Amino acid sequence: MMGPGWYLRRLSRMGPAEVVGRARHAVVQRQWRTALPTPPDWPSHPRFTAALPEGVLGKVSGEAVKRLLVTADELMAGRAEFFGVVRSDFAAPDWFLDPKTGRRAPSDVYAFDVPYRSEDTVGDIKQIWEPSRHQHLTVLAAAYAVTGSSAYAERVAAHLRSWWAENPPLRGPHWVSGIELGIRLLSWVWTRRLLDGWAGVSALFEDNPDFQLQLWHHQNWLSTLRSHGSSANNHVIAEDAGLLAAACAFGWFPESAGWRASAMRSLDVQLGRNTFGSGLNAELASEYHGLVLELGLAAAVEADAAGTPVPDTTWDVLLRMTDALASIVDNRLRPPRQGDADDGFGLIVDGLETDRWASLLASGEVLFGRLDWWPPVPGDDVRTPLLASLASRTPRASGVRPGRRPAHLRDAGMTILRSGRIWARCDGGPHGFLSIAAHAHADALSLEVRHDGVDVLADPGTFCYHGEPQWRSYFRSTLGHNTLELAGRDQSVSGGPFLWTRHAVTKVLAVETPPSGPSRWTAAHDGYAPAVHRRTVELDGDVLRIVDEVLGDPGQATARLAFHLGPSVTVMLDGSTARLRWPAALDPAAGMFEPTAADAPGSAAGGASDAPASDAPGSAAGVTDPLVGRVSGSLPTAGGTVRAVLELPAGLTWTVHRGETDPPLGWYSAGFGRKEPSTTLIGSGSPGRLTTLLRFS
Repeated sequence: MMGPGWYLRRLSRMGPAEVVGRARHAVVQRQWRTALPTPPDWPSHPRFTAALPEGVLGKVSGEAVKRLLVTADELMAGRAEFFGVVRSDFAAPDWFLDPKTGRRAPSDVYAFDVPYRSEDTVGDIKQIWEPSRHQHLTVLAAAYAVTGSSAYAERVAAHLRSWWAENPPLRGPHWVSGIELGIRLLSWVWTRRLLDGWAGVSALFEDNPDFQLQLWHHQNWLSTLRSHGSSANNHVIAEDAGLLAAACAFGWFPESAGWRASAMRSLDVQLGRNTFGSGLNAELASEYHGLVLELGLAAAVEADAAGTPVPDTTWDVLLRMTDALASIVDNRLRPPRQGDADDGFGLIVDGLETDRWASLLASGEVLFGRLDWWPPVPGDDVRTPLLASLASRTPRASGVRPGRRPAHLRDAGMTILRSGRIWARCDGGPHGFLSIAAHAHADALSLEVRHDGVDVLADPGTFCYHGEPQWRSYFRSTLGHNTLELAGRDQSVSGGPFLWTRHAVTKVLAVETPPSGPSRWTAAHDGYAPAVHRRTVELDGDVLRIVDEVLGDPGQATARLAFHLGPSVTVMLDGSTARLRWPAALDPAAGMFEPTAADAPGSAAGGASDAPASDAPGSAAGVTDPLVGRVSGSLPTAGGTVRAVLELPAGLTWTVHRGETDPPLGWYSAGFGRKEPSTTLIGSGSPGRLTTLLRFS
C-alpha cells in the first residue's frame, strides 16, 4: 500500500483542475457505495447489426488459421500463460485467483475499497486482471468463426456466464480500473461479432439480462469516471475506445448516442495529446505505442462501420503512428524496448505465434497504403482482413507522409542509426509523458544495439509493476540501462513506482544520418546538475563508437558506465576488452541459421583469439553457472555464430555481473513477469572522456 508521503508527492504533480476532477470522482464513488446507478429499461427486441461482411473470413490465410487454432486448442485444454505463469485451470478459471502468490482477491467488496496495490492482500493484481480482459475469449470466438466448431463457442459462453455471475456491478477488483473495463468491452464487441452464426449467440448477448446489466454499467462507469489530468495516458485511450466500440456495436440504450459522441470526441483529442507530431507515442514506451495504435484502429473502424463520423484528425494520428512504427523497427520488425512494457494488447484475434508488430504494420498497409521505404511486411494475420473489412468506407487520411525513412524523430528525441544488419537506438527525448511520467525509465542518453534483430547492447526491460519494489526500481534505474550513472544516483528522481518528481532534461545537439557513410548523434542531459553528461554515438560500417563526457564540475563523484548484453550474448572479458559471441539469427523463411563470415573455415573471426572462450571449463551450452573464469554466459555449440569485440574505456575498472539479486544486476526481462540472467559490464572510476568501440566481425 502507498503511504502518506506517496499521496503528497502524487498530489504535488496535479494541477487545480485535476484536483477538482478527482474530488468529483470521489463524490460519485461515495454515492455508488450506497446506491448503484439504475440502468434504463432494455429494448424489447435488440438486434446486433455489426457483423462481419460476407466472405471476409475466407481471406484469412491458412498459416494464420493454423496459428490461431494452436492457441485456441491450448485454451480448450485449460492451459494459458499470463506474465510467465502457466495456468492449467483455465477450463473453468477462478477470476479472483493470483496463481503466482496463491492469494485470492476479495470478490464481494465494494470495488473502490479493494486494496489492489497491496500484493500481500490481493496478490499480483496484474495476474488477476489480465484474464478478465477476456482476450482469450476473442481468440476462442475467432476459432469458432474460422471452423464453425460449436465447442469453441460453448466454452466462450461458459466463461462469460461465469464472469457475469461472479462480478456484479461495482463489486470486487474487476471494477476498479477503467482501462480494464474499456478493453473488456472491446473484447465483448468482437466476441459477439465472431460468434455470429452460432445458434446460442442471441441468448448469450442481446436476450440475456445479465449481459444487459453488465454492458450498461461498464459504459456508465467509463462515461462517468474517465481518466484525466496526469493520468490521461494510454488508460484514457482504452476507456474511450471501449466505450465508443460498445456504444456503436450495442447502441441499444437511451444514452448510446451520447456515449458515442463523447467517446469519439475524447478519443480524437486524447490520441492527439498522446502522440508526437512525428507519430511516436508520447509516453516513449514502445509497447504502449503498440497498445494505443491497436486501440485506436479498433475503435475507429468500429465507428466507421456503424456510420459514426470519425474525424480526419483521428485518422491522421493513426496514420502517423503507423508510419512511425515502420520507421523505427529493426530488420526483424522489432521496435525498441524503451520505457515500460506490460504485454498489453488492445485486441487479440490471432494465435500466440503471430508477430504483433508485423500484424500492426500489415493493418496499416491495408488501411493507409505502404510507402516505398517501409520494410517488407508479411500479411498473414487474422486481424488485418477483419479490420479492413469494417473500414471499407473509410476515407484515406490526408496527412503528409515522409518521403524517406525517418532516422531522427526530433520531438520524441529518438534517433535510429543503421548500417547493414546493425540497428542502434539513441535516446535523447523527454523523460516520459505528463507530470508523473508514469511509464518512463531513468534512461537518458541510453543506447540499444542489435545485429540482425539480436539484442547485443540491450535495454533490460520492465519485469514488474507492483509488489516487488526492489526489482521495479532496478529495471527503471539509470544503472539498469546502457548509459552513465554519476555519484550513485538516478538521472531523474522517483517518487513511486509510477511517479517521477524530478525529470532530467535532455537535448539533442547534433544528428547526421546521410543515406550512406557514417551516422552521428550527440545529446546531453542535466540530470547530474551542475555537471552535464554528454554522449556522442557514431556508426560507421561495422564499427560503433561511443564517447561519454562529464562536463562541468562533478566533484569527487564516481562514474559507473553500464553495458547490458542481450541474454543470448556470451562475454569473455580480458581487462578492458570484451569478446562477444551469440547464435546467428534464424532465417524465418528457411527455418535455419543464416551463415555469416565468422562461420567460414579459417576466417579471422574464428581464429585463435577466441579459443580460450570455447575451451573454458564449464562453458558449454546449458551450463547455468553465471561466471566460469572470465566467461559470462553459455557459449553456443551448434549452428552459426556472430562475433564482436567491445573495447571499453581503459581508465575505468571493469567488472562482470550476471543474475545478481542483492542488489539486482545482470538481468533481462523479455516480457512482463519474466526475467532471466544476462551479462552486464560495469566500468567504475573517475568521469572524463570515455571512449567505447563496438566492432562487429
